[in-house]
Amino acid sequence: MFSDIGALELVTLVVLAVLVFGPDKLPKVIQDVSRFIRKVREFSDSAKQDIRSELGPEFKDFEFEDLNPKTFLRKQLESNEDLKELKELRGTFDLKKEMNEVADAVHGRESAPAPAAVNGSPDLLKKQDKRDDQGTAERPPYDSDAT
Repeated sequence: MFSDIGALELVTLVVLAVLVFGPDKLPKVIQDVSRFIRKVREFSDSAKQDIRSELGPEFKDFEFEDLNPKTFLRKQLESNEDLKELKELRGTFDLKKEMNEVADAVHGRESAPAPAAVNGSPDLLKKQDKRDDQGTAERPPYDSDAT
């Protein structure tokens, strides 16, 4: 529960508690807080047991963490063996490349070849100025990832 609290933070909390509640009231406050936490846990456990008993025997190993949609989907996807082919297909499909090709086809442009490498680095200095029929320069395609 408090695994991310370091030693310095713990000492600071103890000193703050002593200053706020005083050394004579601090043990009573700690007992009250621990009793409250224990009662909340008991209430939560009994509510979980009531829900499990009402759902029936087919839900005996039901975990309430599975109600989180991300956890539920992850658990279902990991247990499904039919999705291995889908994962392989997903690895071979490049959506950005496909979208750029579609955008080039819609605008009537040919897909641009990859920049040539000179001494292991791309030649970024050689850019051709494309002109349309009126002689005006063509605007580069909009790249939403670059903004």
